[in-house]
Amino acid sequence: MQLRSAIFQLLLLHISLSTTSFWVFPVQANEPFTLRISCGSRDDVRTPPTNTLWYRDFGYTGGRFANATRPSFVSPPLKTLRFFPLSDGPENCYDIENIPAGRYQIRVFFGLIADPNLASEPIFDLSVEGTQFASLKPGWSGVDEQSFAEAIVDITDTSASICFHGTGHGDPSILSIEVLQIDDNAYYLGKSWGNKVVLRPVKRLSSGTGKPAFDEDMNGTNWGGDRFWKPIKSFSTGDDQAISTENVIAETSVPPNFYAQALYQSAIVGTDREPGLSFQIDIDPNKNYSLWLHFAEIDPAVTKELQRVFDVLINGDVTFKEVDVIRMTGEQYTALVLNTTLSVSGKSLKITLNPSAGHAIISAIEVFEIITAEMTTSPDEVSALRTLKSMLGLPLRFGWNGDPCVPQQHPWSGVDCQFDSAHGKWVIDGLGLDYQGLRGFLPNEISKLQHLQSINLSENSIRGPIPVTLGDIAGLQVLDLSYNELNGTIPESLGALKNLQILNLNGNSLTGKVPANLGGRPLHRARFNFTGNDGLCGIPGLPACGPHLSVGAKIGIAFGSLFGLLFVLVFITCWWKRRQNILRAQKLAAAREAPYAKARTHFRDIQLGKQHRQLEASKNAHASESVPLS
Repeated sequence: MQLRSAIFQLLLLHISLSTTSFWVFPVQANEPFTLRISCGSRDDVRTPPTNTLWYRDFGYTGGRFANATRPSFVSPPLKTLRFFPLSDGPENCYDIENIPAGRYQIRVFFGLIADPNLASEPIFDLSVEGTQFASLKPGWSGVDEQSFAEAIVDITDTSASICFHGTGHGDPSILSIEVLQIDDNAYYLGKSWGNKVVLRPVKRLSSGTGKPAFDEDMNGTNWGGDRFWKPIKSFSTGDDQAISTENVIAETSVPPNFYAQALYQSAIVGTDREPGLSFQIDIDPNKNYSLWLHFAEIDPAVTKELQRVFDVLINGDVTFKEVDVIRMTGEQYTALVLNTTLSVSGKSLKITLNPSAGHAIISAIEVFEIITAEMTTSPDEVSALRTLKSMLGLPLRFGWNGDPCVPQQHPWSGVDCQFDSAHGKWVIDGLGLDYQGLRGFLPNEISKLQHLQSINLSENSIRGPIPVTLGDIAGLQVLDLSYNELNGTIPESLGALKNLQILNLNGNSLTGKVPANLGGRPLHRARFNFTGNDGLCGIPGLPACGPHLSVGAKIGIAFGSLFGLLFVLVFITCWWKRRQNILRAQKLAAAREAPYAKARTHFRDIQLGKQHRQLEASKNAHASESVPLS
């Protein structure tokens, strides 16, 4: 028994983060990254009582602005919000760039629209980095602790995606968002958990005080974030009592969790009537939880070891045995933190402090739900889907924001996902967007969806050619592009799709010869349909093909024919005019040879001759008169 007790005391020291020598955490030198967004605000805002800076809401997301109503006094005193009508899509996100990699406290405050016609209480889900961590419940606007949702998450790249998922019950309305960097080892759960978890605070209680507070209100260190502590003065009225002190508490504001000193300056203790303490909270069943218990010996009557000793039981099981705060910390007024993780199958979590000496004492309680972080979708495939969204003119109602496959509770509409365990990523294996009024073009980037097995884009108004790159999707089994407005030829590359079983290209404006390696495929139990394309030829059921000409060649021939026709017309016109001139000249010559024409010409010549001779005689006479006598 003595050996067993000694081993257990070592375990207590190991999980006592404030005093342990087993876990050594470096002190952060620089100030942490901090971003607070006043949603819907066009200007930066500062709020009392700590003059907190909230940045204007610009360039992060879509949605619409509105004036806000604060549902709770714990909400920041901001006047605007951003809401996301369900008509704009079920998934909407704040995509925040240029964030240093690290561990973060993400907190989202909700708001109500200050409009009687729109001021309903929306019910929606929240996710961060693809992991769903919160679901609003009916009546949340009347409960202070439910006016916000919080998560502790690791950001491994330079961006954070915080998404809101509509459930059909009102438009998600967001008052503010906080992205607060905390110590990389904050709330570390041990190697067995690693960093692939998201922690959701279920309850934070500050014992022995009646005033709610954030860490900033308690002058906490920035590297600890800005936790909200709900006050509790008694677990059982009449059976316990609240105590407090103004003495300095040692071992506070230290890594990795940086708890504020004020948290340990009050406590609840047992009484002679009931030496023990007990507290119960409601939780979701069949989940994992992390429990953090805070202690400091602030009772001036307890000054040495063995005066106060108690066991800590969780749902009736002893978790920490013979806890003696002074013995474990070495002195009075020194903080002690104990942590454990456990699985709970029921709907409640009961914490019992059972003393064997003196009365039990506790300063604060934290309970977190441990959520396994979702694996995200392949970045190349996400990029391809976003290009497809843009080029096809996907209706706004689809949303298609955030991650296509996670959270698994809210995948993108029209997208089928499959987990690739070999690479630890989700991939896209199906697209079903038939009858959706799409009016754009199919981009070449569709080939980046390398895991597609089925594509159904039928009954839309998609224009342009079929991308040659579709032939690069080796696993494609179904391709239905029927009843669109596709034109051009069928790419030869489609014939390389050896797994293709269904190919529907009917009801388009395709032209040219069906590739030979597709024409014979129906003999091998495949079902291909090329009907309804007046320009296709070359397989049974379609017209026979003449010399196959490309669209460019056909255009060239048309222009050549038109030029030739114009040349012939010009030639004929010139020939006709020349012919008319020749005939006119011949008629004039013939007229001059006629007898009457000759007589008239002879008479005219005699008259002109006489006039000429008279003119010459007159000139000579005038010249003689002008000569002077010698």
